[in-house]
Amino acid sequence: MRWTLLFLLTLTTGCGGSDEVVIGSKNFTEQIILGEILAQQIERKTGLEVDRRFNLGGTFICDVALRLGDIDAYVEYTGTAFTAILKQKPVSDPQRVYLHVKEDYQKRDLEWLEPLGFNNTFAIMIRADEARKLGVKSLSEAVSFAPEWVAGFGYEFMERKDGFKGLARTYGLSFADTKVMELGLMYRALAAGSVDLIAGNSTEGLVAALDLFILEDDLKYFPPYYAAPVVRSETLRQHPELLAALLALKQVISEKQMQIMNYQVDGERKLVKQVVAGFLATIDSSGGALPASDSTK
Repeated sequence: MRWTLLFLLTLTTGCGGSDEVVIGSKNFTEQIILGEILAQQIERKTGLEVDRRFNLGGTFICDVALRLGDIDAYVEYTGTAFTAILKQKPVSDPQRVYLHVKEDYQKRDLEWLEPLGFNNTFAIMIRADEARKLGVKSLSEAVSFAPEWVAGFGYEFMERKDGFKGLARTYGLSFADTKVMELGLMYRALAAGSVDLIAGNSTEGLVAALDLFILEDDLKYFPPYYAAPVVRSETLRQHPELLAALLALKQVISEKQMQIMNYQVDGERKLVKQVVAGFLATIDSSGGALPASDSTK
């Protein structure tokens, strides 16, 4: 915990002024996009100013920043909160996970709002040409080849209850070597052959562009990871107009839409603010509704 607290000392103590809210994010593209979505939504629907504190770090840094009041809100994933923060064993029921984290966070004066619409689960990937050559489609089918592979995993994935240890135990996985890598570097490392298998995100925009293949989690190991804004209750009391603005984002982002936005930033090198402004304009013109098949259960 020492490194987390030292990092947080670099943040300005406390949240913004009376007419300002502070939005944070973790340190990867999707999180920065989601933080910008919250920020632009607040700016265009309320009279509040937004202080953007993006790219803070991993889950635990953002959680501590929220609880200490260094940020007012950020987007978290239900399965991440359930297993990594609340230390629960992974379960597969989306509604059970959501209700559990919502109720538990309320005890800490934090509010889980409605999910944004997409499930960004961990995705175990290999190169598509390797999948075709070996005839491998699922994790169970990959087990016999894994002892010859080098795996690349993020630090959090190696440490979390819903991460590597449980995955290896569930499937009986072992590798020739395991490298701890930054999430943003793993996809290109896999495509270049520096590693043979990674744990990435299912909404990653580079999957198709780099010809990567997501192995089916056929034993249903991973819990649901629906993205939702988490906001300090005190902030909502101070700025009640925030609630309506953020609830208007309920179910507006499908997994495909999230993939597209991620690719626009990572693959096409577009500015995050530009991508988000375009997305919100599309939401306005369409009335903000997702197709039924994209909605969370």
